[in-house]
Amino acid sequence: NRVIYEWDQTLEEINVYIEAPPNVSSKHISCVIKPTQICLGLKGNPPFLDKELWGRVKSSSSFWTIEDGVIHITLEKQVDAETWPAVIKGHEQLDPLQFETEQKNIMLQRFQSEHAGFDFSNADFSGQVPEPTTFLRDL
Repeated sequence: NRVIYEWDQTLEEINVYIEAPPNVSSKHISCVIKPTQICLGLKGNPPFLDKELWGRVKSSSSFWTIEDGVIHITLEKQVDAETWPAVIKGHEQLDPLQFETEQKNIMLQRFQSEHAGFDFSNADFSGQVPEPTTFLRDL
């Protein structure tokens, strides 16, 4: 029951956090990020993680760092505002409530980026979209 990685997501990125082995620095790590795959391990050893990603990423603008014993991998989503239920295909997915919460958070982030300057601090997005043919019809 060891945690292999933790992750979160934003409108544009997936962030993966992995605890590095003791005394490991960036010069010991091999990390290859491809549009649909990630391969991570210690140089000269078989990869620790060599898996297919849940979605596509922009590999040229994805990167990794190591700081305070944590490997932080930033994957730039190919499709902004896409909600990923998991980082890696076949790994545990968010439960439906977590997934809905993530979708709402990403929807709010997208709305804020598209309407800069407005205060959405108390906004509550239900995920429901009004019917376009009747919305504001009586105004």
